[in-house]
Amino acid sequence: MEAAAKRIEDYGFIGNMRTAALIDRDAAIEWLCMPRFDSDACCAALLGERSNGYWQIAPRGQVISRSRRYRGETLVLETLFETDSGCAAVIDFMPLSREGEARVELMRIVEGREGRVDMECNALFRFDYGDVTPLLREDRHGVSAIAGADALRLCSPASMRCDEDTLHAAFSVAAGECVPFTLTWHAAFQPAPEPRDALRLLDEVERWWLEWSRRCDIDEAFREPVVRSLITLKALTDDQTGGMVAAASCSLPESIGGELNWDYRYAWLRDSTFTLYALLTSGYRDEACAWRQWLLRAAAGEPGKLQPIYGIAGERRVDERTLDWLSGFNGCRPVRIGNGAYRQLQLDMHGEVMDGLHVSRMEDIEPDADLWRVQYRLAKYVEAHWQQPGAGLWELRGPQRHYTHSKVMSWVAIDRAIKGVENFGLEGELEQWKRLRQRIHDDVCTHGFNRDRNSFVQHYGSDELDASLLLMPLVGFLPASDPRIEATVEAIQRELTHDGFIYRFVSDAKRHDLTEGEGAFLVCCFWLVDVLLLQQRRDEARALFDKLLSVRNDLGLLAEEYHPVRRCLLGNFPQAFSHVGLVNSAHNFSDASRGHKPQPARARQSN
Repeated sequence: MEAAAKRIEDYGFIGNMRTAALIDRDAAIEWLCMPRFDSDACCAALLGERSNGYWQIAPRGQVISRSRRYRGETLVLETLFETDSGCAAVIDFMPLSREGEARVELMRIVEGREGRVDMECNALFRFDYGDVTPLLREDRHGVSAIAGADALRLCSPASMRCDEDTLHAAFSVAAGECVPFTLTWHAAFQPAPEPRDALRLLDEVERWWLEWSRRCDIDEAFREPVVRSLITLKALTDDQTGGMVAAASCSLPESIGGELNWDYRYAWLRDSTFTLYALLTSGYRDEACAWRQWLLRAAAGEPGKLQPIYGIAGERRVDERTLDWLSGFNGCRPVRIGNGAYRQLQLDMHGEVMDGLHVSRMEDIEPDADLWRVQYRLAKYVEAHWQQPGAGLWELRGPQRHYTHSKVMSWVAIDRAIKGVENFGLEGELEQWKRLRQRIHDDVCTHGFNRDRNSFVQHYGSDELDASLLLMPLVGFLPASDPRIEATVEAIQRELTHDGFIYRFVSDAKRHDLTEGEGAFLVCCFWLVDVLLLQQRRDEARALFDKLLSVRNDLGLLAEEYHPVRRCLLGNFPQAFSHVGLVNSAHNFSDASRGHKPQPARARQSN
């Protein structure tokens, strides 16, 4: 019998701000990288077969029903199984690592709820993304799996045995009983750390997340989606470096049956301002400060060497390669790790960084003596290079072009430099920059606006639309009431929209059917929500916002894209930028409900 197709929305997510795991509805861990987000996976069934690594704990007999939830405003995932003989829950979480501690653990507690349930644990670990079979060693405390520099140790009071390269445990649990399992990563050349008390750590982790979530500042009407999004963003942020990975996964397809499979376990500069705004408006200044510091470190040095993508600690090389032994998610190949887009020239990213650092100064986040020095160098680089073509926001691997969004972000870079001088008394070429700002503005309005179709377009000389044009009023380039912006928004809603969902642009594959191939881009949908609010079209904005909330999975998680015809999530998961868009739009609605003039996200910070 052919296996059922996998669905991205069937996965839950746990993490410890060092790494993460994806768990399906049957309590099978199918994606796990240790000790870092971008480490080689030791469970890679998500992108292949179970023979590429998984770990499942479930009832031995027939399951009558299953359900799952996060335990309150935490990242503790609970899967409840009902059988003929009773009910049992599998509780999954990752203990938080203490500062300076290398220990990385994943804990699973089987808890009896009603009657008695026969359970089984099956684990097959494969290092190097499912390609390397480890050496298994048993002792009275547990089982170790060792290969090269990496080792895993699985400990439990349940009796475990090795059947060739698979670990098995059969046990039963009655109401009120708990059976814990602890998986610990350690360097293979060092002794395994002693296992810790899983029940005590569960209590610690729950209390930590509840306390953290209580700090969220948002109207009660939006609390549930915003808190879940913020928890997701926090879990995708490395607690040592302050950097945020774009997603926990790699190579989940953006196109059904296609080849748009990329590795998103890295940090993108393009996310900087929206992320800072989402954290600051929600009351998380410490996290915003850590992200600003990461951003400042990444931008330091020669502006011409700025990259769109960095490793989580700021590593510059994230070379791309394919893993030919993995069959891909539902057969979507190639499976890629690393991301070659780090080599691209994306001229919008200088504006992104300038805008992010400007936001941090506006919000008085820990003044830094190096901040203006970095910004000044970035402004001078833009001054010299803004007329060059580049790859653009979407990292298209084709000819370099004069993308309208890139030119707009060059305008943003100079505009924020001017505001640094005017608002904060910093030293710079004020009059020269003002002339340049006007020159870039005029250039965009002349060459980026297609008079025949009465709309701004994707790149100079084109008649194609692009959802990135929605950012023009959000960054303050033109007011949302400008007739050219109104016409552009109308064109995007007419030509790049299916059932309310926004696609990035019309690719060759989409010329006859917009929904062919990749899905609608969720963050673009949230941009439209914000623009509609700026245009005082609140009912339209709220209808779209509610529709976007409805496509979250049952745990409140979003991927990068949504296919409005197939009604499924697409792309890497959970996607930070989608959740950032949700948080910012919710705050904009909250402000509007208080009678404040809507000024979504970056538009507010550009004043």
